[in-house]
Amino acid sequence: MNREISFVLNGCEVRAAVPAHFRLIDLLRDVLGMTGTKEGCGEGECGACTVIVDGLAVNSCIYPALEVEKKEVLTIEGICGPDNKPSVLQTAFVENGAIQCGFCTPGMILSAKALLDTNPDPTEDEIRDALQGNLCRCTGYIQIIEAVRKTASRMRESS
Repeated sequence: MNREISFVLNGCEVRAAVPAHFRLIDLLRDVLGMTGTKEGCGEGECGACTVIVDGLAVNSCIYPALEVEKKEVLTIEGICGPDNKPSVLQTAFVENGAIQCGFCTPGMILSAKALLDTNPDPTEDEIRDALQGNLCRCTGYIQIIEAVRKTASRMRESS
């Protein structure tokens, strides 16, 4: 039996009928078409499915869909800047070569955004800690850490 829920997705109120067994990733990808959220392991170990729920980075592959009732969810589709241009964070990932195959990128970006939203001047250790649940097989992480540092610097300069 489905249960109707409502929540805010990328700034817009949405309603959906959700089976009790649905994970958040199922709702996002299969029902709402947010295919930027990737499923890697399905066990909350790789971070490819990371989204932000009420300001916290979560693994949507192990997060029950019914739990987003009356919450705010942000996916990679929702972080673009004005005129649908890439955000400062997305731009820094491209500029620093932090994107190789791209599969982990949405989760990495959302984990980094959750960090920067609460800590605009993170240390390298804090960046590493925030990204520890996100696995990348291509970049070796240095470029990703540099992209987050560059974003933090740009954010401080613009405020």
